[in-house]
Amino acid sequence: MSENPNFYYKKNRLKQLRAFQQVVRSGSVTLAAEKLFLSQPSVSLQLQALERELGVMLFERLGSSMKLTPQGEVLYQLSQPLVEGIDKLDETFAAAFGHIDSGTISIGAGESTILYIMPEPVRRFIQAYPNIRLMMQNVTGRDGLRMLRADEIDFAVGSMLEGADDIRYEPVVTYDPMLITPLDHPLAGKNGVTLADISPYGLILPPRHLSTWRIVDYAFQQQGLTYSVTLEAGGWEVIKKYVELGLGISIVTDICLTGQEKVARMPLTKYFPRRSYGIVLRKGRHISPQAQRFIDILREYYAERGGAGRGGVPEEDPLNAGGQPGLAKF
Repeated sequence: MSENPNFYYKKNRLKQLRAFQQVVRSGSVTLAAEKLFLSQPSVSLQLQALERELGVMLFERLGSSMKLTPQGEVLYQLSQPLVEGIDKLDETFAAAFGHIDSGTISIGAGESTILYIMPEPVRRFIQAYPNIRLMMQNVTGRDGLRMLRADEIDFAVGSMLEGADDIRYEPVVTYDPMLITPLDHPLAGKNGVTLADISPYGLILPPRHLSTWRIVDYAFQQQGLTYSVTLEAGGWEVIKKYVELGLGISIVTDICLTGQEKVARMPLTKYFPRRSYGIVLRKGRHISPQAQRFIDILREYYAERGGAGRGGVPEEDPLNAGGQPGLAKF
């Protein structure tokens, strides 16, 4: 005798919740089905069975878009640790006996973070756990938050510009704002450089959609001064090289200054805040023992170097260039 399909789906609560979680993160049944390697009708049946058994509507369906109802929001928060705990059970069980010498960690980080923040923690981790596969995802902009919220990365390392209800940010290190100029520039080596001193000279800044522009613009407006940008360039390494070549001056964080550059550097802490970098996590996400160990190494390394300090504020490159809450630079 064939089994009633509704009874089959009712028996598989974990499958229902896994499908539900993936639909929320993907934003559609079709994309969720692709990620789960299931058919679209199968995922739809899982959702329908879950709604029927709980006696609630989990989604408001408006054409092709799906929005969580208040009941759906509650279930999403409750079911996250359940699904992730089961899916990571093998790794968690092994870690309980001290075995975290295998597995994979996926970390999201932007170019500057990968170049300047991550090298030593990565080296220490690889030396300690050579059999754990470490995947560095070079992501910024909307892609970074999307990957974090879709659990395509375990966590991110970067800066948060604004808070978000579903994101947790722990700063671990801060850096100071600096003016950099060519060595033969009139401002090179000048004590107590002011924004009025900088105003006549053309700036080299990151692309306009990044919030460096907003920070610079705000600082100059506060002083009733004008400024000009003669060149947009992506990445601190490019900006430093162009300053060396005498194409302009720039305002950077000293995270990118190694001491090998042929530039003069003058502090601007009077006008611009310190910038923090840290660990970016999705609230409620299960952190694998392997990922937790990397986070511990990152914390330990920067604690040795003096840590984040107090009063540090986020970096300038928003993860979401559209101005949505939860902006960050990975």
